[in-house]
Amino acid sequence: MIKVSKSIIYLGLATGVFTSSCNRDFLNEEAITIYTPENSLQNASQFQTAINNLYNGVRNIHYGNDINLDAYFGLFYATDFAYNATDYAPAAKLNEYEATMLPSYTVPQEIWTLMYKIITNANVVINRVGSSESLSDDERNKFLGEALFFRAYSYNMLANLYGGVPLELDGQTVPRFDYTRATRAEVYQQCRIDFETAISMLKNIEQVRDGEVNKQIAQHYLAETLISLGDHEAAVTAATEVINHSGLHLMTERFGRRLNDLPKNDVYRDLFEYGNQNYSSGNREGLWTLQSTFNNTASVGDRLVWAIVPALGSLALPSSVDPGRTSRLFLNGLFNDEVSLRGVGWIRPTSHFLYTVWSDKNDIRNSPANIVRDFRIEGVPTSSPHYGKWYVADGYKAQVLPVEFRDTIRSFYPVIRKTTVSRGDFPAPYLNGTPAPFGGSQLRNENFTWRAKYVARLAETYLLRAEAYLAMGNTGLAAQDINLIRARSKAGSVAAAQIDIDFILDERLRELYAEEFRVVTLGRLNRRYNRVSRYNPLSGLTIKEYHNLWPIPQNEITQNTDAVIDQNPGYRN
Repeated sequence: MIKVSKSIIYLGLATGVFTSSCNRDFLNEEAITIYTPENSLQNASQFQTAINNLYNGVRNIHYGNDINLDAYFGLFYATDFAYNATDYAPAAKLNEYEATMLPSYTVPQEIWTLMYKIITNANVVINRVGSSESLSDDERNKFLGEALFFRAYSYNMLANLYGGVPLELDGQTVPRFDYTRATRAEVYQQCRIDFETAISMLKNIEQVRDGEVNKQIAQHYLAETLISLGDHEAAVTAATEVINHSGLHLMTERFGRRLNDLPKNDVYRDLFEYGNQNYSSGNREGLWTLQSTFNNTASVGDRLVWAIVPALGSLALPSSVDPGRTSRLFLNGLFNDEVSLRGVGWIRPTSHFLYTVWSDKNDIRNSPANIVRDFRIEGVPTSSPHYGKWYVADGYKAQVLPVEFRDTIRSFYPVIRKTTVSRGDFPAPYLNGTPAPFGGSQLRNENFTWRAKYVARLAETYLLRAEAYLAMGNTGLAAQDINLIRARSKAGSVAAAQIDIDFILDERLRELYAEEFRVVTLGRLNRRYNRVSRYNPLSGLTIKEYHNLWPIPQNEITQNTDAVIDQNPGYRN
């Protein structure tokens, strides 16, 4: 059973407008004191509150807020990009893929539930907005366009992960127990309809507030959906509409708040500096940015930095130079604002991402401003011969013994800086007031960053169009799109003969690492098994071809008592 009643209750808790319902046919009474969609979605303010709840649903998933953390991490790891560094030896959770990715597992159930909450709440708006007499035409179009977008966004993600899923397009007031699965193509077709309708109602990105969905982000996801439907010419057309929009372009020159005071930065790093994501700040590449600010009660903090940055604070020098292993890399085990916010090393990037894909030495996406690969030793007395030495360059990492493997699995690997802010942009309570020995200030052990976050950028639109061109057999035009992105990153051009789906997936790694939900991308392209089996050292050992799709959650099958929801092939209920 799709948990519709729970979803409606969730909307009520978030907005204060829906709680429960009663039998309105009894004596034709009008519910006065009971909040229902009929009496609480009437004016623009109420509809805006309901729409805000849709934004919150997506933001919570992207920021790792109000979501099971295994499910959040599972959107990034057990892929060709990363693996679970905490359940490493013995392998557990998605590192032991075949034994864990079951219909009863938390991860597919959690994502399923969260996406259907958004769909259910979107359906309430979609099915009520036409009957409100107090809305202007502009307001009605805005709310309907946004709700259709969120429904399509959610169904698109579900189809990418699970294949065909039940399609619910009506507002529900009571639970249903008779769902059946639509085919994957039918789900994508509904997404196409919703995105196309939303496009006709949404305004251009320069006409909306920062963080609001707009015509261009809907066209972007329409292009992705059309690729999934095999309509590659239409996908090229949709992507081209975004790329040619006069208000958008790739950011190719340094820009933004830290343009003058961080001279070692580059334009790629500028994309991720605090305050540089929004259209109003001069960024013409971001298509949709979720909003968050520190000390705003409506905001949530982003957990990704905490999960993906290694646990450098606990890294000890190898026993070959410090038999007692009491010396630390960082003074007092504390991060500093020249490096990153504290990390605990749950999501460990694969060697394929950290090393193999970076064959071009000039690619700024791999510059020290973006991926930090070495650190000076500061957690020893200043009189120590190790003080000030570089952990990698001076050979300390090479001396780590096999028994100390956790040092190089969870406590040390390169730091991805796009997940953190730079010095000067950490909230004052995050600083402990102590200078770091080699520059910067020490940080307290905080877990969240607070800033706007991309859901999609124009660079990805180019990569989607390259996908469509490749499917049409036009590798020349695919290479042109990829080379535009590579030129911004000072990477060398690639020839048409080099372009295949693996190259595009590697380019997505280079451009969108720690941004895209990699498991969703691999599912969309039916490449999860192919890529994970080749590049993930743990999940790749047991993943099977049927894992290209996640299982339908067991609870949904069991509770759907009046019809049958078929399980995906390969899984046992």
